[in-house]
Amino acid sequence: MEIWKVLILFLSAFLGGSAIFLVKSDKSQLLKLILSFSGAYLFAITVLHLIPDAYSGSDPQEIGIFILIGFLLQIFLEQFSEGVEHGHIHKHHETQVFPYGIMISLCLHAFLEGMPLAKDQHNALIFGISLHHIPAAFALASILMQNQFKKSNIIIYTGIFAVMAPLGFYVSYGLSNGTIGGIENYFNRIMGIVIGIFLHISTTILFESSVDHKVSKRKMIAVLCGIAIALIGYFSSGHSH
Repeated sequence: MEIWKVLILFLSAFLGGSAIFLVKSDKSQLLKLILSFSGAYLFAITVLHLIPDAYSGSDPQEIGIFILIGFLLQIFLEQFSEGVEHGHIHKHHETQVFPYGIMISLCLHAFLEGMPLAKDQHNALIFGISLHHIPAAFALASILMQNQFKKSNIIIYTGIFAVMAPLGFYVSYGLSNGTIGGIENYFNRIMGIVIGIFLHISTTILFESSVDHKVSKRKMIAVLCGIAIALIGYFSSGHSH
């Protein structure tokens, strides 16, 4: 098992959340560009890598059902996370109330995202998830700071969120090689759920931030760069025929 995958997943989220202590001015425009890039990249690798792989496994006729389940699951999770996984930062009352709904849904969300990463052909997905977790962790840390949590507690909760995707990766690794539970036959169905989650998140990032359904030049460039990098990885990995 390659440790670099775990380190990238953990450090991207942890450093993304810790960056809240370094930002002294409004970086909302930069955050939106990062979101647009990561959303486009995530959408592209889902279409190019994850969907074909999921349908190439056993019982491909059932995969669509699990994709729909994942899509609906993400809608349900957002009722508690308030869109933090999209990098949204909402104003909260300045009182030390722990946002249980946001924390639990984000951790479950990150754990599920780590599930399809055990297979080597999904290395490109690691970068997409890592990019996506940077603004999500930043938004989580921002909410905790607004709620007047101590710096040490913010770091701890950010670390908990950061470890969830690696934990999902370890569990999926055990599932895929049969060392955990012997239910590797369900791996593609789990991936179907993750695909549904990714489709919802990526399309939401791409479309809901557009004012009057118009895309700025900078956002369009960020989106095209995200798709281009995904395509470069796709063709360089030998998928072109």
